[in-house]
Amino acid sequence: MSEATILLDLVEAVRHHPGLVTKASLAMVAEVLGGDDPARGPGDDGAVIEVGGRKVVTGGEAMWPPFVASDPRGAGIAAVVANVNDLAAMGARPLGLVDTIVAPQATARRALEGLAHAAALYRVPILGGHLTVHEGPASLSAFGIGLATRVLSAANVAPGQVVLVAACVEGRMRPDFAYFSSIAERGERLGDDVRLLADVAEAGLCVAAKDVSMSGVLGSLAMLLESSGCGATIDVAALPRPDAVPLTEWSVAFPTFGFVLAAPPDRAGGCRRAFRRHGLECEPCGVVDSSGIVRLHLGRDERQLFDLIREPLTGLRPRPAPPLSSDDGAALARPASLRSGPGSSRARSGSPSSRPRSEQVAGRP
Repeated sequence: MSEATILLDLVEAVRHHPGLVTKASLAMVAEVLGGDDPARGPGDDGAVIEVGGRKVVTGGEAMWPPFVASDPRGAGIAAVVANVNDLAAMGARPLGLVDTIVAPQATARRALEGLAHAAALYRVPILGGHLTVHEGPASLSAFGIGLATRVLSAANVAPGQVVLVAACVEGRMRPDFAYFSSIAERGERLGDDVRLLADVAEAGLCVAAKDVSMSGVLGSLAMLLESSGCGATIDVAALPRPDAVPLTEWSVAFPTFGFVLAAPPDRAGGCRRAFRRHGLECEPCGVVDSSGIVRLHLGRDERQLFDLIREPLTGLRPRPAPPLSSDDGAALARPASLRSGPGSSRARSGSPSSRPRSEQVAGRP
């Protein structure tokens, strides 16, 4: 197969990958809630809040319902993986997780078993959550919290930085979902693997990161670049990849351990070595530029993958805040106790005040 054909197939696969296409709906969040994240976002894998001088990072993930229904234990494992990877991509060390499960009893039990198994491997406690047993469609979400000393943020991406991809290539692809599992192969090393991002951040070897999840490696790269308006040309032959997984299939896979990194050019070598010392692959694949265009390079051929200025993936690129209306100004001028009308402090669906007592489980409000 020619280099041109390989790149055309790659562009087609990535641009139409469901795990990336669905990211367009994130624009709604910015439209309704506003475009700014507590840590200079948007575009990061977690939110950062300073508490007592410490940077607390939090985030959450919902598992794809067909995945939960067909393999609840696997979905429980993936829920832990997704959350600890999100925290790692922010330069945080995980402190704990909470989960929410709504499912038939047998499905809920298997999901909890998967959560417990992965939490033990990653050395991250499950602090609590919510459980509703019902005979209907199953759903599983989990939420993580961690601490960071030096935050990795998409806001730090700038032209001239080196793009690296770090990944574990030990493992196997699932036959039913585009998930590359390294759980069995890495075992108890997973806990150290996921904390390596914080070490790299604190050493100044990396300034921004995004974990490779449902969007695949190239989609995740584009999302890392989008909020800054930057672009890059990526040498796809340099991407770390398992020998048994074809390039196109790997480009849309969700690996147990995979991260796209941006590093200062004089620190990229040290960043690469830090991962490789731990038995993980890490290779430079391109350089950030100011074009807003993501291009793929292979041999003598090159193809455009995305023009992030004309066709945003998430719509989360920061925009100037609209001016306050007179009503907004009046509302902000009132004391906080008067800004909300009667009943505005409502219980969320599923809170203790709105659920039958029989649904409440100790530690799972």
